Order: sequence, then C-alpha cells, then structure tokens
Amino acid sequence: MQAYVGIDVHRRRSQIAVMDGGGRMAVNRNVPNGRETLMEVIGDLPVGTPVAFEAAFGWGWLLELLQDHGFEPHLAHPLRCRAIAAARLKNDKVDAETLAHLLRADLLPEAWIAPPHVRQQRTILRHRAQLVRLRTLLRNRIHAVLADHGFDRKGAARNCWSTQGREWLNALLLPAASRAVVADLLETIDALQQVINRLDITLTQMAKADPRVKALMSLPS
Repeated sequence: MQAYVGIDVHRRRSQIAVMDGGGRMAVNRNVPNGRETLMEVIGDLPVGTPVAFEAAFGWGWLLELLQDHGFEPHLAHPLRCRAIAAARLKNDKVDAETLAHLLRADLLPEAWIAPPHVRQQRTILRHRAQLVRLRTLLRNRIHAVLADHGFDRKGAARNCWSTQGREWLNALLLPAASRAVVADLLETIDALQQVINRLDITLTQMAKADPRVKALMSLPS
C-alpha cells in the first residue's frame, strides 16, 4: 500500500497522520516523542514511504530516525506552508493531515535537509551568536549602571572594552554596590570572550577546509 505520512512535531509530543494513495486517512494519532512510540504508528509501512514534517523545534532526532528505518524524509518549509497557516480549523490533527495531503499531491513546499556536518556547523554558529548576544546584554547592563551615575562615553571611554576604556572604567568613582556589579559583569564578559575566541578558531578552521569559502574570499572586496 502506498502511504504518505505527515508529522506535526512538538517538544514533547507529535501528531502523526498516515494517508493512503486515495487520500483516505488510515491513522491520525498523537504520541509522545521517541523512537518506540513513533515506530508503533509507522513501523509497518514499506521502506521508502515518504514522510513530511515541518522545520520546527527539535526535528533532528526525527530525521535521523526516519533515515535509519529507510523512510523518505521531506522537510516542509514552515513559512511557505500557507495551507497550514491559513487553515480555518487550526490544530495538530489538521496540521499533520495537511502535511500528508500536500505530500501526496506533490505540493509540499520543501526546505533543504542539510547533511550532518552542515548541521553541526550551524550548531556552532548559533552557539556563538547566542554568546555574542549575551555579551551585548551584559555590556548594555554596564552602560545602564554608568548612566545611573551620570557617566557617559566620551574620548577614551567611547569604547569601554578597549584597554583605554577599561582603564577609564576602573578609575570611575562608583558606590561600592555599583562597582561590584560592574566588576562582576566584566568578569562574566571576559569569560564569555574566551569561549567566543575559541569558537572563532574552530569556525576559521572549518572555513579554511570549505572550497566555497575559498571561492568567496577570492572575490574583490
């Protein structure tokens, strides 16, 4: 039997819809996330059965599971799945069924499924981006403490994170509590910077081995 599977993936549970070649629903069940629970629903389907799921939170484990059992994964582009977003009745059951229907009708807007090494690179890039955002938050907190005491960033203090800027920060006459806050924030920023620097080295090594990066670097600036 030709079947088409749509899976609406969530953090803890997923809705699984199995549709036959004629468009009739065979199964539409909500199960806890996990290999055993998922295979209880689709494990008897033929190898090569197409399965559609959205690029939502935590889909990596599902992709690996489908590939391990010989299914044909299709990653739906969440922003282009207008049939789901525009549905009058919006729930997990309808979403899973719609994915299966779009897959059967060959109308599923698909996103590229990156290979494992690319997904690992993305993981490192996202990790670095989150640390940089956290560093910015901590720096802004220092600026807020300084503003509370009427200090602005002029001259050498325009960049509080340079050598001159750090000297200027250390020379400021701040109340004890505010000085402790600034010191704690600076210590945390320095610790974050060490991790960011290490990630920069890792990403640089990855980039050097990528011919696409070499091609980009050869372009005139």
